[in-house]
Parts: sequence; structure tokens; C-alpha cells
Amino acid sequence: MSYKYREIDLRILQTLASEAGAVGIDRLAGLLDLDQSPVAAAATILAEQGLLTLTEESEEELRLGTRAEGWAGGACPERRVARALAQVGGRSGIKELPARSGLEQKDVGQALRWLAARSWAFKERGELVQGEAWGREEAPLAADEALVAALSAGSPARRSDLVAQGVAVDAGLALLSKRPGIVDVKVRRRRLAELSSAGREALAKGIHSVEDVNELTTGLLVSGRWKDVDFRPYDVTLPGREARQGKEHPFRRVLEDTRRAFLFMGFEETASPWVESAFWDFDALFQPQDHPARDMQDTFYVGRPDRCRLPADELVERVARTHENGGDTASLGWRYSWKRSLAERCVLRTHTTAATIRELAREPKPPRKVFCVGPVFRRETIDYKHLPVFHQVDGIVIDEKASFSALLTLLGTFYKKMGFERIQFRPAFFPYTEPSVEVFVWLESRSDWVEMGGAGVFRPEVTEPLGCREPVLAWGLGLERLAMFRYKLSDIREIYLSHLDWLEEVPQCRS
Repeated sequence: MSYKYREIDLRILQTLASEAGAVGIDRLAGLLDLDQSPVAAAATILAEQGLLTLTEESEEELRLGTRAEGWAGGACPERRVARALAQVGGRSGIKELPARSGLEQKDVGQALRWLAARSWAFKERGELVQGEAWGREEAPLAADEALVAALSAGSPARRSDLVAQGVAVDAGLALLSKRPGIVDVKVRRRRLAELSSAGREALAKGIHSVEDVNELTTGLLVSGRWKDVDFRPYDVTLPGREARQGKEHPFRRVLEDTRRAFLFMGFEETASPWVESAFWDFDALFQPQDHPARDMQDTFYVGRPDRCRLPADELVERVARTHENGGDTASLGWRYSWKRSLAERCVLRTHTTAATIRELAREPKPPRKVFCVGPVFRRETIDYKHLPVFHQVDGIVIDEKASFSALLTLLGTFYKKMGFERIQFRPAFFPYTEPSVEVFVWLESRSDWVEMGGAGVFRPEVTEPLGCREPVLAWGLGLERLAMFRYKLSDIREIYLSHLDWLEEVPQCRS
């Protein structure tokens, strides 16, 4: 009796016949030069027909964890400290060790307990002294270091492969048990295929492959090959694939809704470069040049170009004098010597106020209503509510009758257009507005007020050097947080992740 199977079935059976014992599906796919998915599917069908057997095995897979950065080449942080200590004669002040070892101060502090545990060094009156276990020559790699070194290529490794290489896996993991995050261990399941006696018998009697096709084509009819192929069966009872419509990204919709809201209220839109001068980002807003926000840990400075062109000298001089002694305003200024070189530095703009302040300087005469929507950049540690790149909507109103109450009404109108019914304002402080407020909205899901941004009336030290004598209302509001609350997200990072299920399910329109 002869059998007829697809070409992939025949290749699987023939490959298994040439192998001694069971073969992992992953290795079988490699031998066939095919993806694992069709190989696994074909092997399952052949197993159901009794031509091969499928078994499953579990094995631990090891890879470097997120806290293994300081273990270059397998050398643990305490080894690097011990090396630095040996280079200076076996004794050193603890405060000098970060520079000598190339580690951060906190990493050196964490290494001290492990130095003592390995007897490589110990503390003595504010100094670190070499221990007896280090000796004249460097101590050999311990089991945990050898394990990390074996994984330093970056790709995961199976426990059995590591053991075959002579790595003491159990001893290494035991030493790392109190140091989570250095090596991660996961249990992987592998499916193994092995030719059965029925499969060997079928191969001996003769198996013929036949082409498997999805549809009857003109070529098959004309050539007559339709007689020699197998047509895949169709199950007409199965549901069809759901058709998903193309649509805007949900956050793009928030940005466009924000634009429409301000355009509806009669505003004009403006823009500014992402790479901005410190003059427009800080100085024009009467922010002192020694303000903490200008520090490298808060602001991204651009290396090339490292200098930006400033506006007309007359405008720059008025701003400089306002900083130094108040200039022509009634202010006393900040009482320091203003430096042009600091104002020329290039930064990634930290707020879109840089765009609206440019517009104020370009045309300071009322009435004007201007807004800007765009990305801003700050050195934020990434977590569930912070990103180094996020979006703001900034705006100004220049009008001789502009008032603080008008500002509150305007912001309340905006948030109601964005779907928030309860809005609250609380007093706040900002370097360039007085009075100032923070805007809060009520979230039913949290039963709490949540801060959304800041606003206020520009101080005369901001407006008068730019040629404006009228009141100027100003605000800067975050938009990622608004999107989080609209779409009920708990983590700001979810806005930018490619979660296709979520993107497909988000409704196109709000009810």
C-alpha cells in the first residue's frame, strides 16, 4: 500500500528517518530550512496518523538580567573594586574608589558587603583594606562570575549546553540567589519528534508527495495538473476574518482634538523649532541663568551646533538688562551679570512656551490669541507617568482687557471640550507668571483630582522687554496625561507601544 502526502510531510519523515532518536521541532525546522510554525503543524498531523511520535521536555534557559551591566566579561563589581584596591597597594579611602574602579558611588557602596563575604577586602576606619583571600595574584573567577561570563555573548543558553561546557550552573545560581536580576532563569518547553515504527514501514513501502493547493486556477485547468494535486478543504462554517478599518492613532486624535478646540475658540496656530536657543527657552521668560531647570540633568543640550543665533541685539539687550537690574520695568531683576554665551546654547526645547514667546516678540500688539501643539524634551526617568519626550499645548492671549478670570474661563472651556466636566484651579508658583494656577480635573475612575498643567499672567519682566505693555494670559498643558485618562490607561508608555489589540478596539468616535 502506498501513501500520498504533501511535500513537507515527506521531507519531515525522510529527515527523521536519517536521525538517531528524537529531534526537537526547532532543530527539525532548521534542517528543513523552514519556519517552525508549518513544521510543527505538519508534525502534529503526522503524529495523529501514527507516523511519528511527539513528546515534550522542559529545560531551563538562562540569560543575563537587567542588573548585569556592571559585570563586564563576568567580572563582578566587587572584583573591579578589589583590582583597583590592589593597584594602590591594598589600601584606599572609600571615596576614592569610584574614580579608580570606574564604578558609580552607589555601586561601590553595594559592592562592600560582597567584598567582605568573599574575604577580598574589609572596611577599616573609613578605608578599604585588601583581604587575605585576594593574595598577591588576582583571585580566580568564582562560580557566579564564570556563569555570567558564559552568558556574556548576550543570547540565551540552555542549562544542558552550559553544563557540557563545564560551567558550574548550580553553584553559580546559588551564589546569585541573593542578587536578583543578574541572571534570569526561564523554563522552556521543547517538542520532540521521532519516527514511529509505522512511519518507517510507510517509508519502506513508498510515500509519494502531492502538491497541496488552495484554489483552482486557469493554469491548473489548461495544463491538466488539477488531476495530480490535492485541494485543501474549506470549512464554510468557520467565521470569516473580522475586517478592521484604518483609523488615526488614538493619541494623534487627542492632538487633533486639541487643535480643533483652540481653533474653534478663535486662536491662530504657530510652531517653533525643536532645537531652540536657551534665550527663547529660558531667558526671554525671565528665568535666571542659574535656575536648576537649566542643569544638564534636567535639559538636553545639543552638541552640534553648540551655538544658536540670537534675535536683534536691541531685543537681547533689553532682556539682559531686565535680568540684571530690571531694565525699564519696575522690577529689581535677578541682580547678577547676564551672560550671552549661556543664552546662545542650543537645547531641545523644554516647553512649547518657546513658540508662543517667539510670537509675542514678533507681534506684541493686541488683540492676539495664539497656541502651539508639539513635542517637548526633558531629562525624565521613564516610568508609568514620565517620558523624556512628551507633548504640550501652549497658548497666549494678548488683550488690554485680558484678566485672570478670563484665563480660568478659557481653560475650563477647553477641558470641557475635551470631555472633562469638573475643573478646579489651585494657586501655584512659576518663574514667569504672576498670579499662577495649576489646573486639575476630576476623574470618576480614581475619585480624585488630577493635575494637568500650569497657567498664569505673564510678569512684566517677560512682556515689557518684548515690547508688550498689555496683559498676556499664558498656559502650558500636558497632553499625554489627558490621553491616558480619556483611554483609561494606567501607564503613559502604553500610548506609544504597538498594542495592536488595543489600537483596533479603541472606538473611532467618542459618544
